[in-house]
Parts: sequence; C-alpha cells; structure tokens
Amino acid sequence: QVQLVESGGGLVQAGDSLRLSCAASGLTFGSYVMGWFRQAPGKEREFVARISVSSSNTNYADSVKGRFTISRDNAKNTVYLQMSSLKPEDTAVYYCAVRGYSGNWNYWGQGTQVTVSS
Repeated sequence: QVQLVESGGGLVQAGDSLRLSCAASGLTFGSYVMGWFRQAPGKEREFVARISVSSSNTNYADSVKGRFTISRDNAKNTVYLQMSSLKPEDTAVYYCAVRGYSGNWNYWGQGTQVTVSS
C-alpha cells in the first residue's frame, strides 16, 4: 500500500531554517506530482508547494514564496521541503501528499509538527 512518512519537524526560532523530508513507498514515485500542505491550529489545511514529476516545474503558496523550496529525488523516492526565514505563522502540521492523475491529492502522510517561536 502507498505510504508516506514525513520527518524533520521540530521546534525552532524565528529566522531559522528547517528541512522536511517525505519518504514514499508503494507507488511508482517518479510518475506522480508531489506536494506539501500544512494545517495550523484552528485553520483549514492549506497548500504550500508542489513539484512536477521531473522537477521541471514547482508552485508555491504566496505566503512561502522566496522562503521555501520544494525538491525531490526520484532515485530515493523522497520529496523535500527546505524552509528558511521561518516565521511564527509557519507553525503548523506539515503533510506531504501524492497527486493522482485525476488531479486530486489521493494519499497523505501522517504529518510532522513544525513550531516556530518568536
């Protein structure tokens, strides 16, 4: 079965950097668009970033543009989210996800907590 396992979350101070990883299994990783989402307390889950199959295209939410970078290593079945200049408003549970050919995000990881203190 498809499994996504995030890692790398933690408690950091404003201005710090953090790198999240998501290891995928149970699918042909290199055939799917991958993405990152986040959910802050009391808020709905929101899109953060996505990356195309071959890394030729990326897309980011306006709130993270210039600070976050999504990347992937298809040989390692892993997608990353490099976060820099972190702000307290970045505090959330971060999830990686697989986009199906239909365009829906069909599979999700368990999430990893990122907490940014001021």
